[in-house]
Parts: sequence; structure tokens; C-alpha cells
Amino acid sequence: QVQLVESGGGVVQAGDSLRLSCAASGGTFNAMGWFRQAPGKEREFVASITIIGDSTYYTDSVKDRFTISRDSSKNIMYLQMNRLKEEDTAVYYCAALLKGSLLTPADFSWWGQGTQVIVSS
Repeated sequence: QVQLVESGGGVVQAGDSLRLSCAASGGTFNAMGWFRQAPGKEREFVASITIIGDSTYYTDSVKDRFTISRDSSKNIMYLQMNRLKEEDTAVYYCAALLKGSLLTPADFSWWGQGTQVIVSS
């Protein structure tokens, strides 16, 4: 059973940076991703990365500001978030996928508990 634990959320001001971490253990998967859910909205894709080759994918709204990466030696995935905006405020979830679309929440089998990011003006 894959276990995922996020950390690194917090309250920041618009324009600031924040780095989220996701520590993975307990199983095998082919990709990992970050999703977020703002109050009253559906969970949405943010970024994902393949385990083999480290191919990365981003939603358009974060493409020039966020960077997803992995430290395979530590089994940790990161999301470096720069130039944060108020609309980035959400609970951010780490997830792992065995097979399926790297952009679709429903295809990810394992999820972390989430970490809150609040961006104030």
C-alpha cells in the first residue's frame, strides 16, 4: 500500500514562493502528481511527473511559475511554487498513479492528506 505524506503548506503573500514536499513509501507506481482543491470547487490537476524519465506536465495556469521535481533517492516529490497568486489558494494534494492519465484525478490510486496553501494579497 502506497503512503503519501505532504508538507510545506502555509500562509504567504502574493508574489512569494513556497515549496511543497511529498514523501512516498510502501509500494510501486509509475507517476506522481499534485492536485489542488479550492473551497467550493472541484479538485483540479496542477502538475505531474513520470517515475521513468521524469517527464513533466503542468496545467496552463501554473506552467511558468511552478516546477515539479523528484528526488528518487529519497522518494520525495516537490512542487516549487513561485510568484504565488491569490487564486493559488487551495488544499494541495499529492497523488500516485499506477496506470492511466497523468492529468486525471480519478486515475490516481493513492492520495495524501493534503496541505493548505493560503495566498493573501
